[in-house]
Amino acid sequence: MATMRAVQIAQRGGPLQLVELPIPEPGPEQVRIRVEACGVCHGEMVAIEGHHPHMVYPRVPGHEVIGVIDKLGDGVAGWNVGERVGVGWMGGHGEVTGLTQDGGYAEYMVAYIDGLARVPDGLEAKAAAPLMCAGNTVFTALRSSMARPGDLVAIGGIGGLGHLAVQYARKAGYRVAAVSRGRDKEELAKSLGADVYIDAKADDPGAVLRELGGARAALATAPNAASIRQLFEGLAPGGELIIVAGSGEPIDISAAEMLGGKRAMRGWTAGPAADSEATIRFSLLTNVVPMIETFPLERAQEALDKMLNADVRFRAVLSMA
Repeated sequence: MATMRAVQIAQRGGPLQLVELPIPEPGPEQVRIRVEACGVCHGEMVAIEGHHPHMVYPRVPGHEVIGVIDKLGDGVAGWNVGERVGVGWMGGHGEVTGLTQDGGYAEYMVAYIDGLARVPDGLEAKAAAPLMCAGNTVFTALRSSMARPGDLVAIGGIGGLGHLAVQYARKAGYRVAAVSRGRDKEELAKSLGADVYIDAKADDPGAVLRELGGARAALATAPNAASIRQLFEGLAPGGELIIVAGSGEPIDISAAEMLGGKRAMRGWTAGPAADSEATIRFSLLTNVVPMIETFPLERAQEALDKMLNADVRFRAVLSMA
């Protein structure tokens, strides 16, 4: 039986383990993918910590997958061996990639065809991988927001999500205010397209945003309740706060504060394959590129640890080359 290298979670809370597994066979309406690259996302902690009622171990994580179709299952139409594809968080047929079905921390994986996104040949796999979740999330959040070209948009946090959000906001024609703690990311944020940089360590982001006329939309990419509240305080009347990353801590915002100025708050996560394709198209058209650090598959635990400790600038990617 042919085997492959894969990294799996053996049990809840356990570390990542490099193992040899049988190369999977695609079932009906599935394809097998030879994985080229897979991004390392904070969503992996959902699998490691077992935050899903249908979580079964062992499990191969990874939901920012780029690869080439290697084999077709029964009933597959419209897809061909040799096509480059991507698979994100929503894996088709109601499955969650790397959570309820095995993901891309492996040399091969299988996926349902309704979870596949087409990936142009000219896009490097390592650069495309973060677009399947991180890029998908912030691009579609901005696209769905109340903001229109010329409006002020605030991006809270300049990390794996935020550095992409600043680029998308700028390319979409918004005025962009980047918010982070300290001055160390100011030059980077402005080079990515921020018109204004707000040092949350030295200034009150809400007050500065209000002085600028208020943000029509604010994207919270850092999982910090206090920072999220500061963004809410900087909204213009009728503005909205969109949370794309969060922790379990409560956010101290009252109903009365939301009523004042008719301000809104909602959450947002990565969408289906069609949203990944739209993200890729916009990224190619406007030259939005994720900043990545690559690791071989056998260093997956190191890549995950660095991501969790915010030691990666800005997305960690496993390369199967």
